Order: sequence, then structure tokens, then C-alpha cells
Amino acid sequence: MERWGQKYMTSVVKLFGPLTRNYYVRAVLHLLLSVPAGFLLATILGTACLAIASGIYLLAAVRGEQWTPIEPKPRERPQIGGTIKQPPTNPPPRPPAEARKKPSEEEAAAAGGPPGGPQANPIPVTDEVV
Repeated sequence: MERWGQKYMTSVVKLFGPLTRNYYVRAVLHLLLSVPAGFLLATILGTACLAIASGIYLLAAVRGEQWTPIEPKPRERPQIGGTIKQPPTNPPPRPPAEARKKPSEEEAAAAGGPPGGPQANPIPVTDEVV
């Protein structure tokens, strides 16, 4: 993903070719730009920043890095329905999978209760008033 305005700078850097792609050239350029700024006290911070950038570019050049443009890839249109294996049968909101399994009418009758009726609590509840 390219940043805002990056495509304009990419075209400028591509225009000058190997002169701007090479990090040795960038390191020297930053170092040369920092020299005149070092003579004024008001620009000493900018001088330090340019000198640090020059060092970073020199380190990257020594390690063999080089600038390459990020070319936008053509977008592939997703196929509708290509990723859906089986569409959901219930509309949202859906309960958890355990709650969705409904017992059949025969299992409910065998349990002794009416289908959809109240459930018996398996834990005895006692009310102790002190």
C-alpha cells in the first residue's frame, strides 16, 4: 500500500534513474546539504538531522540496499460465491452450535417433559436465611 503522494515522488525518482536509486548518492547529497546549514545556530538541529540521514543512507548502501518502486498490482475481482461453501441456514443473530441442536419430539417425550416445557434443575437449590 503506498502512502499519500508517494506515486508523484516515485515518478520523480524513476525519472532520474540510477542517480536517485543509489543510496551512496543519497548519502553524499544529504551530507553536502548539511554542511552550509551547520554555520548558523538556528539551523543546527536541521544539520544534525541531515547528517544522521546521511549516515543511515550510507549504512543502507554498505549493506547492499537499493530503492525499488512499489508498482500497483491490478486488482482481481473476487468471484461471488466462490469462497462460500454452504450459506448459513439461520438468519443472524445465531445462537452457539450447542444451543442450535434441538432435541427431537421423541427424545423430549422420553425425558418425561412436554416439548419446549420447563427444565428441571439438576442442582438442588436451598434458601438459608440467617
